[in-house]
Amino acid sequence: MTKYFLSFLLTVYSCCAMAQQPAIIPQPVSLEVRKGIPGFVLQDGTELFAADSLVRSSAFLTAYLKRYYQLNLSPAAGEENHNVPRIILETGKIPGGREDQYQLQVEPGIVRITGNSAKAVFYGVQTLIQLFPAVNSAEISIPAVEIMDYPRFNYRGMHLDVSRHFFDITFVKQYIDYLALHKLNYFHWHLTDDHGWRIAIDQYPRLTEVGAWRDGTIIGLYPGTGNDGIRYGGFYTKDEIKEVISYAEDRYITIVPEIEMPGHAMSILAAYPEFGTNPGSKTRVAQTWGIFNKFNNVLQPTDQTFKFLENVLDEVVDLFPGSYIHIGGDECAKIWWKQSALSNRIVQQNGLKDMNGLQSYFVNRISRYLAGKGKKMIGWDEILDGGLAPDAIVMSWRGEAGGIAAAKQKHQVIMTPEMKTYFNHAQFLKEDSLTAAKLTTLETVYNYDPVPVGLNATDAAYIIGGQGNLWSEYISNPAKAEYQLFPRLDALSEVLWSPKEQRNYTDFQLRLKTQLKRYELMEINFSRRYLK
Repeated sequence: MTKYFLSFLLTVYSCCAMAQQPAIIPQPVSLEVRKGIPGFVLQDGTELFAADSLVRSSAFLTAYLKRYYQLNLSPAAGEENHNVPRIILETGKIPGGREDQYQLQVEPGIVRITGNSAKAVFYGVQTLIQLFPAVNSAEISIPAVEIMDYPRFNYRGMHLDVSRHFFDITFVKQYIDYLALHKLNYFHWHLTDDHGWRIAIDQYPRLTEVGAWRDGTIIGLYPGTGNDGIRYGGFYTKDEIKEVISYAEDRYITIVPEIEMPGHAMSILAAYPEFGTNPGSKTRVAQTWGIFNKFNNVLQPTDQTFKFLENVLDEVVDLFPGSYIHIGGDECAKIWWKQSALSNRIVQQNGLKDMNGLQSYFVNRISRYLAGKGKKMIGWDEILDGGLAPDAIVMSWRGEAGGIAAAKQKHQVIMTPEMKTYFNHAQFLKEDSLTAAKLTTLETVYNYDPVPVGLNATDAAYIIGGQGNLWSEYISNPAKAEYQLFPRLDALSEVLWSPKEQRNYTDFQLRLKTQLKRYELMEINFSRRYLK
C-alpha cells in the first residue's frame, strides 16, 4: 500500500467521520453523538418552555426559526407537558461552575438547554441553531447529542469602523447578529476618526453638522487615482445609538465605543479648530487614508481641550452602559506638538521628558477622568509610549510586542495583531475585490493564538481575549463588509471560544462546508472560492 493511497483512505475516513458529527463552529468543549438513539423532530407548533428571565434566548430562537424556516414555536402555558415534543430553556447548576457554561441535550421528544446563567443559555441556543439543517425545511431533524461547553476567553470581540465609511443602524444590528451567532460578546464601534464624526453630542452640534461630512473621497487604493468630489457622511442620533445598545444587550453583547484622541482628530478640528495646535488654520475632514503627518490632526493638550473632551465623554458615558471606553491613542502625529510652542511649554511645565511623555500625560489624564466615571479605558498599544496609565487596558495591534509588554506590567491585554486579525486585508493572494494591499488568510486567522509563546502563566493570565478588526477604507457597503467578514469570523470565533488543544484546521474546514451552506440560506455574501 503506497503512502499516497494510505493518505487517500485517511482523508475518506475523516470525511465519513465528520459526516456523522454535527458541524458546529466554534467547536464545543465536548460533544457526544448518542448513537442508536433517535433525535428530535422540530415541527411547526413545537412547544417552547422558558422562564421570563430567558426571554432574550427564546425570542432569538423563535425569530430565527420563523425567518429562515417559516416555523413557529408555541410558547408553553403552565406546567411542562411530557406528552408533547418540547424545547426547554432553563438555568441551573452545572458541574464546573463557570458562569457562561451550558449543557445541551437532545433526545426523542425533548431538547433541553441548561445554563449556569441566562447568558450561557443564549450561547446554547446558538449551538442548537447549528444543529438545524443548512437548507430550508418544513421539518427539522436534530441528532441526539449531549454537549457541554464554555468559552476559553472572557473578551471575544469584533470591531467595525464607521468613520471611513458609514453604515446605518439596520446593518449595524445585522452585524451584531453575526457576532451573536458566533458567541462573540463585545462589539467595538469605531465612531470617530479623521474621516468623519459619527455620534451626536448635544453640547457640540458642529461635530455632526461639520465633522460628520467630507467633500470627497479618494478613488482606488491609496494614494488613489483621484477624488470623486462627492459629499459623503452621516451620523447616529442618540436615539439610534440607544436602539443599537438595547439590541446588543438582548444578544448579551457589550458595545465598546471608541472616541479617538489625541490624534486622528481632523473631524474635530474641522468643527472646532480652537482645540488644535494651530487654531488659526483651516482643517477639513479627511478625504484620503493613512497617517496624517502631512495634515494637522492632533489635539492640543490644554485645559480647554480637556474640558471639551470631558464634556464629550460625559455624554458618551451616559449613553453606553458597558465598563469600557476606547480612546484610540494610536498614530498620534507628534510632529505637530514638536512644532507648537505651547505644546513644548506644557512639556516643560509638567516635567515631561519628550513628546512621548506628553502623550502619556494626555492619556493618563483622560484615564483618570473615566475612572472617576466608573469606566475602564482601552487604548491601542501606542498608549504604552511614555508610560501606561494605571488600570489601562491595552489593545495590541502592531504585532504582539505591545501586548507582551503590557501583560508583564500587569495590565489587561486584548490581542488583535494586524497581520493575524485584520479582516479588511485580502483573503487570497489574487483577491477578487478591492481590499487593503495586505494578506490575512482564513488559515492565518485560525492558527493564531492570543496567548504569546514565552509568557509565563502569571503574565499570560492578563491576556483577557482577542478581537478581529474591520477597517472600512475600501468597504463602502454591507455586501462588501460581509464578504470581508465571512468566513474569517468563523475562524476567529473558534480561536476565542474553543479549547486550544481541540483546534484543528483540517477538521475546521470540513465543518465550514456546512456553515457556508447555512450562510447561503441566510443570504450572507461571501467568496464562492471557499466552496471549491
